[in-house]
Amino acid sequence: MTSRPASLAVTRPPKLKLTPQERRASLMLALLFAARMLGLFLLTPVFAVAALSIPGGHDAVKVGLALGAYGLTQAVLQIPLGMASDRFGRRAVVVGGMALFVVGGAVCAMASSIEWIIVGRVIQGLGAVSAAITAWVADATRPEVRTRAMAMVGGSIGLSFAASLVLSPLLTGRFGLSGLFWAITFLGFACLLIAAWVVPSVPRSPLPIVQVRMREVLAHADLLRLNLGVFCLHFILMAIFMVAPGMLAERGGYQAEQLWRVYLPIILLSFVFMVPVVFVTETRRWHRGALLASVAGLVVVLAALAFPMGLWGTVAWLVAFFVAFNVLEALQPSLVSRLAPPAYKGMALGLFNTAQALGVFAGAAAGGILVSRGVAPVFWLAAGMALLWYVAGRGMGPVQQTPAGPR
Repeated sequence: MTSRPASLAVTRPPKLKLTPQERRASLMLALLFAARMLGLFLLTPVFAVAALSIPGGHDAVKVGLALGAYGLTQAVLQIPLGMASDRFGRRAVVVGGMALFVVGGAVCAMASSIEWIIVGRVIQGLGAVSAAITAWVADATRPEVRTRAMAMVGGSIGLSFAASLVLSPLLTGRFGLSGLFWAITFLGFACLLIAAWVVPSVPRSPLPIVQVRMREVLAHADLLRLNLGVFCLHFILMAIFMVAPGMLAERGGYQAEQLWRVYLPIILLSFVFMVPVVFVTETRRWHRGALLASVAGLVVVLAALAFPMGLWGTVAWLVAFFVAFNVLEALQPSLVSRLAPPAYKGMALGLFNTAQALGVFAGAAAGGILVSRGVAPVFWLAAGMALLWYVAGRGMGPVQQTPAGPR
């Protein structure tokens, strides 16, 4: 048996790893993003019930507006603040944005009516720093490993929401709604300190975050599908949480501060089932299939939740919902990073974050309008949004890593 000549031997290229500086920057930015998102998400699991204790809190439309108001101002300012971070630096813009978040949180904590909470949430949304943070990640990493870093940031969002489901009822029960807002304010201040002192300085790319005209980015069909997807996902989340707290309280006999007893097993079980899905998706590069399967699952789950059922049936379907939600929340930012051509990756991320914020506002507003008609219309609307997403997503092409290049 003859051996293969050394010149013909096939060698596998070494697997690229994050450098120590890239790893530290990515971890700190993911922590910053997670802490900020936790500060925003903490209100979601209990507000529809806890708002009943303040003047104006029985007005479901105003409660929905208060819950989603920050999404509207986020959507308007996401790209302008991303551009400002090119001119004035990532750190300066993120620190300034978190300062506004702290001010808005304090206004909410001292609010004497639902109207003042709306004002505070609008101020919180003025700190629209998601695009600046994702651009900071791009500055801190090489193109070859950037998707991994973006996935860390995307995964931190799902973890933040999971933590909020447990922490929110506990904090509300111990300190009341005002105390919950002070906790949110404290998290914003922690983010400010992380951005100012902990995230390492990295040289900015000489290319701005918005390098091409917006219409060039909007011509990319698969990125448009991902923008629609993140809009639908956060629309669905905010809409159903206009009814889920009250629904669980009624079916399980829980007070707002006791909802953690049902949220905790839901989120733990969802992570147990989610981890294998994410592992298979990454190892087999089944990104498109995992996305479509998860969205199809959302359609089924949301339609099922529209029908009357007991507490344990509701819990089982919510576990299925959060399996799909967490997979999609981690998968989509990574897909944007993979699909966006390097020439307009920054603009693509800015539009993606804008679509997410619009989904938050529109979902909370729609849920607030429909909740007076009962639980079922909210879930049917959410199922319809998921079906629209699934139909649009079927047109997505194969997912391939974009060639390395400048941001």
